[in-house]
Amino acid sequence: MLAVDPSSRRSGGALLGDRARIAADPADTGVFIRSIAARDQLGGLAELAMPVTVLFRALFDIVLIETVGVGQSETEIADLADRVVFCAQPGSGDSLQFMKAGVVEIPDLAVVCKADMGDMARRSVADLKGALALSVRGTPPPPVLMVSARDQTGIDDLANAVTGPLDEAAPRRVRQARHWVLAALRIKFGREGVAALGPLPPLTEGESPFAIERAAAAGLRARLR
Repeated sequence: MLAVDPSSRRSGGALLGDRARIAADPADTGVFIRSIAARDQLGGLAELAMPVTVLFRALFDIVLIETVGVGQSETEIADLADRVVFCAQPGSGDSLQFMKAGVVEIPDLAVVCKADMGDMARRSVADLKGALALSVRGTPPPPVLMVSARDQTGIDDLANAVTGPLDEAAPRRVRQARHWVLAALRIKFGREGVAALGPLPPLTEGESPFAIERAAAAGLRARLR
C-alpha cells in the first residue's frame, strides 16, 4: 500500500500517520505499507507516486494507493491507478456539492463509509448516485457501495469490486505512462520546453517510461546548451 499524505505549506513537513490507523499483523510478510509526502505537488499525489507504484506492481499482487484528502481538483489518481475508488463519509456533502467536485468524473467505484450511521449514510448514497448520474462521463455511472468498518458490513462486496477482473488495463497503463513522461518533462523544462520537444514516440506495453523520459530529457538538454 502506498499512502500519500499532505505536506505543511509552512514547514514543508508531513505527519505520515496513515500507518498508525491500520491494523496490520507485523508477521504478515505479504503486506507492505509505505507513506510518502506530497510536498509541493498538487493533484492528490506525490512526484514519486508513479515510480513507487511501478516498483510495487513488480513486487505485489495488489497495490492500494491512498491519495491526500480530495477537494475539487485532486484527480491525478486517474492517471496512475487501474481502478479509482471514491470514498465519501455521511454528511460530507449534498448532490450539488458532489457535482462541483471534479473527482466524481473519475471513479470506477464509489463507496460511502460508516454505513452504521443509518439514515444519514443512506442520504449520502442517494446524493452521490445523483451526482454520478449527472456527471459528464459518456459511460454508465459507477456503482455505489456502503461499508461499515465497525459492523464489518459491505467489506466483502468492496473487496470483490476492487480486485475483480479489469478490462483495458494494459492500454490504460500505456496512456498513464505517457502522461507521466510529459508531466515529468514539464516539471524539469516547463511547458515551452515540452512544446519544443515535439511529439513523443508512441509507447508500447511493457516499455519503460523512465527510459523514454531520460532520453527525451537528454535531447532537450542538448538543444538548450
